[in-house]
Amino acid sequence: MNQNKILLVDGMALLFRAFYATAMSNYYMINSKGVPTNAVYGFVKHLFMATKNYGPSHVVCCWDMGSTTFRNEIFPQYKANRGEPPVELIPQFDLVKEVVEALDIPNVGLAGYEADDCIGTLSNEYSEHSEVIILTGDQDILQLLQDNVTVSLLKKGYGNYAEYQHDNFIEEKGITPMQMIDLKALMGDSSDNYPGVKGIGEKTALKLLTEYETIEGILDNLPNLTKGQRTKIENELDMLHLSRKLAAIHCEVDVNCSLDDAIFEINQERMMEKFNELEFKRLDSLLS
Repeated sequence: MNQNKILLVDGMALLFRAFYATAMSNYYMINSKGVPTNAVYGFVKHLFMATKNYGPSHVVCCWDMGSTTFRNEIFPQYKANRGEPPVELIPQFDLVKEVVEALDIPNVGLAGYEADDCIGTLSNEYSEHSEVIILTGDQDILQLLQDNVTVSLLKKGYGNYAEYQHDNFIEEKGITPMQMIDLKALMGDSSDNYPGVKGIGEKTALKLLTEYETIEGILDNLPNLTKGQRTKIENELDMLHLSRKLAAIHCEVDVNCSLDDAIFEINQERMMEKFNELEFKRLDSLLS
């Protein structure tokens, strides 16, 4: 029997990428009911191109469930630099889940956690017995790389990916996937709005992790650091530890999805009924 191949989809990453691909030129695909559908249409296109490319036996789609998570509770400024979503995107958040449901693909999410956390939890569970491919545009998910887990990062256009396995990640980055957490803890993440250690950039953080492997290793060797490095880290110890909690994908979320529910078998009639309702054309041809 062939091993299962499970595609875990970062729904929000695909939806946002699809939205901005046309929104930048003010094209929102507003249908006859006055509903913008450009993000949902592009999402489905990304999804179908990936299923055609990878041929998964199972597909699961994971979502953020609201803008507030446990990370905001421990650091209120987390992602506070992000504005409200455009009005044209807001109705598409629920609409895209309706489409995913019409494709008989499970929607998975849990309030208080991000899609990344759900993906990490399911990836750890599934990879014990199956091949897992994570489809996303978010490099943070690279920390989940391990045996049996591939991360496929969306590149410009459709059907273009940067694929990472555990070994080629180490070759390219010079650190292990798990060290990405400590890397972000040291250098911070401007897109997620936490600072890490002020004055420590990527180059220095990589150098320290290459030499001392972990934050604990760095702290155990503070006397061996330059005076500047030591001072910066000592002044920001609390933020360093907090940033690591923010950077780490939480892989013990209370979500589950039976593989029986995730078998990738689209009911063509149900799919076309939804596509016709939304006035989507030519999308089904991507499956053939």
